[in-house]
Amino acid sequence: MKILIKGGRLIDPANSIDDQLDVLIENGCVAAVGTNLDSDNAQVLDATNRLVVPGLIDVHVHLREPGYEYKEDIQSGTRAAVAGGFTSVACMPNTDPVNDNKTVTSYICQKAAEVGLATVFPVGAITKGLKGESLSEMGQLREAGCVAVTDDGRPVDDGEIMRRAMEYARSFDLPVISHAEDLAIVGGGVMNDGFVATELGLKGIPWVAEDAMVARDVMLAEFTGARLHVAHVSTRGAVEIIRAAQKRGVAVTAEVTPHHFTLTEEAVRGYDTNAKMNPPLRSADDVAAIRQGLADGTIGVIATDHAPHHRDEKNVEFNIAMNGIVGLETALPLTLRLVEEGVLSLSEAIARLTCGPAQALNLSRGSLTVGSIADVTVIDPECAWKLEAEELLSKSKNTPFDGWSLKGKATNTLVRGKIVYNSDEV
Repeated sequence: MKILIKGGRLIDPANSIDDQLDVLIENGCVAAVGTNLDSDNAQVLDATNRLVVPGLIDVHVHLREPGYEYKEDIQSGTRAAVAGGFTSVACMPNTDPVNDNKTVTSYICQKAAEVGLATVFPVGAITKGLKGESLSEMGQLREAGCVAVTDDGRPVDDGEIMRRAMEYARSFDLPVISHAEDLAIVGGGVMNDGFVATELGLKGIPWVAEDAMVARDVMLAEFTGARLHVAHVSTRGAVEIIRAAQKRGVAVTAEVTPHHFTLTEEAVRGYDTNAKMNPPLRSADDVAAIRQGLADGTIGVIATDHAPHHRDEKNVEFNIAMNGIVGLETALPLTLRLVEEGVLSLSEAIARLTCGPAQALNLSRGSLTVGSIADVTVIDPECAWKLEAEELLSKSKNTPFDGWSLKGKATNTLVRGKIVYNSDEV
């Protein structure tokens, strides 16, 4: 089957391309990129006034299957992903049972293949049962399809275990994803530590709870030579630690979520549980530092930390509400706001959603190089729309952006050369 995408503005940061070019897709791969391409028997996709970019990649999602299908499952999660323009997602291991063995990994891969929407790259657990006590069988996880390891949702408290995890993961060329949080310093906090927390009477989480663990894990990566990826960076100090480590040549990458570069702790006013995250929404100074980190390339990845929760888990007192929000369907327009605000160029914004995440987890995605897998996202950058939470395709509707006016939307998402989402048909 052939598809010819014509008339769009092709932005492929991995190949330094930003030009009016056509893309010919054949047998699931990019067959040609050029001007005035023609193919007699191809399905033509008119991309006039639209952006044509490599398929977006989200390296941090929670698909909740197996075990928590009442919040999300692989079908609903990948349906939300392609509607948001994502062709690939990496799913975290905090399922039930935990993805700490090849049986669970194989189940996830098989189910995702049956669904046939976004490509799912499983991430295995660092420790068995996410208990932080003994290492998982990383070789088996790698063999079954895992692309990284993490205990996301919890830090690996024991420094010795984290050291051995990095040494072990390095032997299988697996990146280690750090959930950077010192639980002793967190001390039961539920939002950012500061004036707003004091005014609301909520216990705060100080920035040092994140910075201390980022510093430890960066030093362990430097010591072991492992590849480290820091998840959901939220503080000025963490950005500065990562920047300094990169300058020393440490193999560390980092991601930030759209909610952490868009919102501050002020969003918690009113005790809105949809503003309860881990790490928490931080101060305006932290947000400014994160944006600077994105701009200078210290943070090369934008990831959603898509965390669906049932309404009954959010419609409770702030102190006991679950952490996290859904993000697959809002990440693209929130990232494009950074372009309008002058934080990133359009090419840089696309890079943080394509080649940046591909490089962080060493995925064979993120470009439109001839011969590569034809994962493509077509975007209408001028499409203005209002987010209605109840219309999200995710099973869960926990978002603080309900009612927001947004601009920019995926109109067509192609995975392996097949159109899996068309906004006109939704």
